[in-house]
Amino acid sequence: MKTISSLYDAARAEGRQPVSFEIFPPKGDLTLESAHEVAARLAPLLPDFISVTYSAGGSGNGRATADIAAMIHDDFDLPTVAHLTCMGATEESLAVAVDDLKRKGIVNVLALRGDRVPGAAPCEGPGSFRFAKDLIMRLSDEGFCVGAAAYPEGHIECTDFRASVAHLKQKQDAGACFFVTQLFFDNAYFYRFREAARASGIKVPLACGIMPFLGKAQIQRMVFMCGASLPSGIIKLLAKYEDDPASLRAAGIEYACEQLADLQENGVDGLHVYTMNQPDIARACTDALRASWSGVRL
Repeated sequence: MKTISSLYDAARAEGRQPVSFEIFPPKGDLTLESAHEVAARLAPLLPDFISVTYSAGGSGNGRATADIAAMIHDDFDLPTVAHLTCMGATEESLAVAVDDLKRKGIVNVLALRGDRVPGAAPCEGPGSFRFAKDLIMRLSDEGFCVGAAAYPEGHIECTDFRASVAHLKQKQDAGACFFVTQLFFDNAYFYRFREAARASGIKVPLACGIMPFLGKAQIQRMVFMCGASLPSGIIKLLAKYEDDPASLRAAGIEYACEQLADLQENGVDGLHVYTMNQPDIARACTDALRASWSGVRL
């Protein structure tokens, strides 16, 4: 399996930007068969890689993540990235996860702290992993190509923007060789973040994570969970299509496509689409990128 860092190097040499997709097994509900059906519709779009999230809500179904990532690579010959979280992990539990990833041929891992589990105290002391940088260092030592998350508007638990950038540098120093951002709806936040990151010494690729909004409840949940700002344009669309879910969904996808085209034109390192397991979203985004610039391999 190709490493993500080598894919970025190759794309840079070709003068193009990698485009990738993300799918997720929500609380383990995405079966291997269902994931295969989703991947079969994503593969013809020729993404540079597909990432598979760790199970949502702290359910910890990491083996499903590794199984799906391995299946996509083996059945569709596409590079994959398996997410792995460390919240609540110990040296023993992580050793089991690392062994599972290696046995399944996974070489690319996105290392994340993970969501806090309500009522659970964080692990402390030797052998515990409190922060993503701890997991990054461990996985890098194991020989994985390790990616990490970036937060254009700062992490929701960190109110100091400069501290968020400093944390990013710590992740790079720990061994992260690429970053994927949390979703954002205003590209200006990313451009400000990119400038600050480069000034702090971030040299590895910063891919932009974009997720279309599909409904009012979804966007409210994303805002509260991630702390992403809502531009006035989105607020107006929510008001305009409040009683028309189908039109709101279409408007959300169109808005994401416009974001991606602007990011592409402004020379970002990579474009990562949160597909929410819906191939029509990936198709719309790739069609928009193809129409905007022929330099993308799609």
